[in-house]
Amino acid sequence: MTAPTVLRFGVFFQGVNFSTVWTEPESGSQIDFESFRRLAQTAERGLFSAFFLGEGLRLREHLGRLHQLDVAGRPDAQTQLAALAAVTSRIGLVATQNTTYNDPLDLAHRFASLDLLSGGRAAWNVVTTDNAWTGENFRRGGYLDHADRYRHAEAVVIAAKQLWAAWNADIADSADADAWSTGTSSKTVDVETGHYRARGLSRLPQSPQGRPVLFQAGDSAEGRDFAARQADVIFSAHSAFDDAQSFAADIRQRTLKAGRPADDVKIFPGQEFILADTDAEAEEKARWVRRKQVTPQTAIAFIENIWGTDLSAYDPEGPLPEIDPVQDVTGETRGAGFRAAQAKTTADAWRERAEAENLSIRELVIRLNSGRGFVGSPSSVAATLQRYADAGVVDGFNITPWLVPSGLDDIVDRLVPELQERGIYPTGYEGDTLRENLGLRPVDSVAVSRRTA
Repeated sequence: MTAPTVLRFGVFFQGVNFSTVWTEPESGSQIDFESFRRLAQTAERGLFSAFFLGEGLRLREHLGRLHQLDVAGRPDAQTQLAALAAVTSRIGLVATQNTTYNDPLDLAHRFASLDLLSGGRAAWNVVTTDNAWTGENFRRGGYLDHADRYRHAEAVVIAAKQLWAAWNADIADSADADAWSTGTSSKTVDVETGHYRARGLSRLPQSPQGRPVLFQAGDSAEGRDFAARQADVIFSAHSAFDDAQSFAADIRQRTLKAGRPADDVKIFPGQEFILADTDAEAEEKARWVRRKQVTPQTAIAFIENIWGTDLSAYDPEGPLPEIDPVQDVTGETRGAGFRAAQAKTTADAWRERAEAENLSIRELVIRLNSGRGFVGSPSSVAATLQRYADAGVVDGFNITPWLVPSGLDDIVDRLVPELQERGIYPTGYEGDTLRENLGLRPVDSVAVSRRTA
């Protein structure tokens, strides 16, 4: 019989979202370092593999105005993680960084810096953007065609991998001082992506893990193939068991097709945990959390993304609007959920469901957003996770706490010991690097400079 998978956890400190409750007295700040420090150190105490930060390249808008229900902004991810590297020792530090609006060799150097300074704990969550709205914040603008986004992203990742592998440890560690001054300590990397042209040398030796770990979260066919070829870990929205099983089979098949072992890409669905002493208490707590997450204002803003017009006159505790969506206005400022061609179809489906289940606007939005999450006592949630571990359909979960910074406390203090008792969660860190603590294979031909050792 195959041994169960040892599940690993990551924590996702969200940026723009309404899944985090910011209105409670114990809620922390989205920008104060204390929130990040406490969450990261709690996760490390719970033997989490990674601390993950999202990224926002522009303040989000709603119907052409700043979206007041989201946070106004947050510190740069790599800067924040560099600070956290000094107050943690084992947990991985994952920064979301965009391939469209970063120069490949400069971005690779910044990740190499974080990886080296943290002792081999850095990771890059690779994302790509093609919309002109975000591009307005950058000199190049929104120049990238939608069809080219993964093609360009892959060229950037390949360039970064080349730079990370370019350091010649044998020459750099030799007695030949000229190796540094003449640049022979590194091979020259030439990059041509179609949007960038760069030529440079690695300025840093590799970290103890060889190079930063690569995460990816695209769910399209192109995104999945990209992950199968280039990523070490893939995030997913497929956390329900049957869905997770299908997703795992698909990713493993694509990974094999890419010429890699089937289990080379680790799978981490996003998930929320709501725990209480009993299952009944947890269900009651979950209902309270959902209503805190979806405020009356949030409910109206959510459906405005589909209707495309101001619905502030509507009662969030009343029925959905009878008017049809405005379909001739679209854009990324209204969020990825809106697509003009699908707006009326979506609105009709929502109205049909609301009428059949007698749901108000707010109740419908809560239903639409409450399918994700493990709810129950620590022992019953552990039993649920045992099923995932036994089937090997995931390698772990990327947890979004509904409360920051204390939202991991009950998971670390109550759920983790239950999982450890079942033998499906680590009882200690397996090594000093993120690659080791994710159970990833070593990077091929890693030549770690003796200067870093």
